[in-house]
Amino acid sequence: MPASIAYFALSIVINSMGNVLTLVTSSHIHPQFLGSAYWTAAENNLGIAVLGNNSMTLFWAFMVLGMLTSVLNAILMHKWEWKRIFGNFVFMLPFSIFIQWFSDIFNRIMPDAHSLPMVVLYVLINFLGVTLIGVAISIYQRVNLVLHPADDLFQILRFRYFKGNATLSMWASYIPPTIMALLALPKMGLANFGLGTVFALLFQGGITGLADRIIFPKLKHQALDV
Repeated sequence: MPASIAYFALSIVINSMGNVLTLVTSSHIHPQFLGSAYWTAAENNLGIAVLGNNSMTLFWAFMVLGMLTSVLNAILMHKWEWKRIFGNFVFMLPFSIFIQWFSDIFNRIMPDAHSLPMVVLYVLINFLGVTLIGVAISIYQRVNLVLHPADDLFQILRFRYFKGNATLSMWASYIPPTIMALLALPKMGLANFGLGTVFALLFQGGITGLADRIIFPKLKHQALDV
């Protein structure tokens, strides 16, 4: 258990850092063409479309849509588990804290990109952020203490419906945020979607599968309930 908690804590830090890198690099290039990670972009857009752009929009958007994803997970599992849903909820607290912390740091130290070399650098950092997200998902899915609802969805799809195939299950897990983005499309257009989003859509699942083999290879999937 101490080792599992340590792996989990590390993965939360890596995941939040990766998400923030996609957000900060996207917002510091003008005009914005990078975009953020897929779920982040979709939830943000639907939240603003429904609630408007205020100080509590992201909190309520991510919380409500995350809990709705937990309900979808229960449907796919054919059973309602309060422990699993509570675990999804518990995941969000440290994750949100680190998101805010890293956002404050990176927004302070990363200037806007005006020159071509800076733009290229930010594109690479954005892709690095997507890679970190994939690595983090690999670690805490193998530890399997508690999961973000979206990652729990990915794991259920991966091992219950797609025979362990990380790439196919990642693409399938993008169906809910795609629906969110389409609902927000009339008001938000393609805001927050861009090159980095496409990179995540195409490669994040493969990165997770590769990380399973090369990042902490002795750490195996445990306590699977799919």
